[in-house]
Amino acid sequence: MASRVALSLENHSPLVIEAGTGTGKTFAYLVPALMSRKRVLISTGTRTLQDQLFNKDLPQVAAAIGVPARVALLKGRSNYLCHYRFKQLSGQRSLLGTRDRMLARLERWTGITRTGDLAEVPDLGDAHPLWPQVTSTRDNCLGARCADVGRCHVIDARRRAVESDVVIVNHHLLLADLALKEDGFGDLLGAADAVILDEAHQIPDLATQFFGTRVGSRQIELAVRDTRLELTQLSPGGSLLSAELTAVEKALAALAEELRRSSRPDWLAADSPFADATQELAASLRVLATELAEQGGGAGISQCTARASELASRLNVVLHAEENEGARSIELTQRGFTLSLLPFDVAGRFSQMTTSTRAAWVFTSATLSVGEDFEHFTSRLGLEDAETLAIASPFDFESQALLYLPTGMPDPSSGNHTQAVVDAAVPLIEAAAGGAFLLFTSHRALQKAADLLRSRWAEIGDFPLLVQGEAPREQLLRRFRDSGNAVLLGTSSFWEGVDVKGDALRLVVIEKLPFASPDDALTKARIEHLKANGGNPFREYQLPEAALALKQGVGRLIRSESDRGVVVICDPRLVDKPYGRVFRSSLPPMPVTRVVTDAQKFLRRIAGTSAPANTVREPLPNDEWA
Repeated sequence: MASRVALSLENHSPLVIEAGTGTGKTFAYLVPALMSRKRVLISTGTRTLQDQLFNKDLPQVAAAIGVPARVALLKGRSNYLCHYRFKQLSGQRSLLGTRDRMLARLERWTGITRTGDLAEVPDLGDAHPLWPQVTSTRDNCLGARCADVGRCHVIDARRRAVESDVVIVNHHLLLADLALKEDGFGDLLGAADAVILDEAHQIPDLATQFFGTRVGSRQIELAVRDTRLELTQLSPGGSLLSAELTAVEKALAALAEELRRSSRPDWLAADSPFADATQELAASLRVLATELAEQGGGAGISQCTARASELASRLNVVLHAEENEGARSIELTQRGFTLSLLPFDVAGRFSQMTTSTRAAWVFTSATLSVGEDFEHFTSRLGLEDAETLAIASPFDFESQALLYLPTGMPDPSSGNHTQAVVDAAVPLIEAAAGGAFLLFTSHRALQKAADLLRSRWAEIGDFPLLVQGEAPREQLLRRFRDSGNAVLLGTSSFWEGVDVKGDALRLVVIEKLPFASPDDALTKARIEHLKANGGNPFREYQLPEAALALKQGVGRLIRSESDRGVVVICDPRLVDKPYGRVFRSSLPPMPVTRVVTDAQKFLRRIAGTSAPANTVREPLPNDEWA
């Protein structure tokens, strides 16, 4: 893998590599990246992976091969203190006569910090209410017009990044770079000789979001709040444009109420209550923008004017787009809603982004191919000309793992399927003495399973039951690792990116094949788009997406050379349907059994110990799974 990455960097050519768990893919791209002496941009899926690269992996590799490098860790702008907004907040608090300890701590810290990274402030998590009030977003940043631009931490961070040999970012920041450079914050892509994307399987969906149009109720609420704050600087009495601001708030509330009344509004009906409410909100924002433009007042007011106008424009784009322009969707949460227009196809635009620079582009992940075929991934990003390489995991799945396919499982669409999943899981949880992940494709099934397990708690023993949504994700994972005998129930966010090594995890139960819900607006729209263009939606989109997702879920079990365990897939379609072969060809080469006692014996043998376990059953040939 390192040799192929080195060749890609030398030739400035695109490369797509699937590297199975345990390959050492991080070292495999870091070594040639450092030895090339090129300017390399490394993008990861999460801030956690960023920190691991910056603090551990990269220093370790650089020291081992004796190649020093200037390295920068660059986060999104919402991680850095904004001097302008901090002064606004401090002035507002002084005006109201209110203070608190965290604000006082921030004031002391602002005088000594060199980076402005809020992660330096003890006890200030990104969920703290002060966090969004002292940071900027692309919407509210004043850019070059800001009075504090000369000491802006975001600009300083990006300047350090441009001057470094290796810059570590995350995918959101990488994809946002096109927008950021329009704001005068530099051009990361233009300065890089190579771009390496780890966890690259996330890129197609993230690129779809990035190239789409989104507007959320939270954005509008913040725009109103910031506008009031700016107007207060002009008129301390707070009466300026109060009617216009109130009109926006009322229109926003009316649209939110309409969305909750009708979860599936008719986007194309021009005279529907949904369309009327959306148009009313857009109109109120345009009125606000017009009135703000007449106020004067400097950069802050000008930015609020631009924000109101831009939000109105986005609402109109989403509402009035033609059917062939993209998929429109609505996300409803307890805090509000988001309306989106997502393009059906981003291949052309993404390909243009990669070919517009001389940089070598390397994409790597443990899950990029479907049965060693990369076409689904490469076609979605316009990478048809890229070289591809599949490297299997070095782990010995033949002895470390067992795949159990329960017999007699009902159809996944039947009302008693979740009950059957729990019935199949309980004897295995007992045999494993806990240490189990139960992965579901919907929150409804997860909650039903949690209720069923709690109702028979005495039967399954004293295993801590951890349920997604009842505590933060990282807290659940920490408790799972620490307990050693817990049972964790999770949905989509636990299917990937969860790394539990050792004896804490020895059983993974997968409810059913992870096909996307047909009610999902984007899925439905992509299906219709492929049909209209003569494609086969199931074969070209739904099946490969589900196969990659299953691959991620199964990949939670074996994370090191000493891990042992059983994977259970409670979906009869894996065996009964012809397309089951596609799923099976994407899974590691594990022995397969349909006998529950085989799985129980395997689990009892490994429960409480990391000693190697002998394979308990010969694997069945692929054509004899039934």
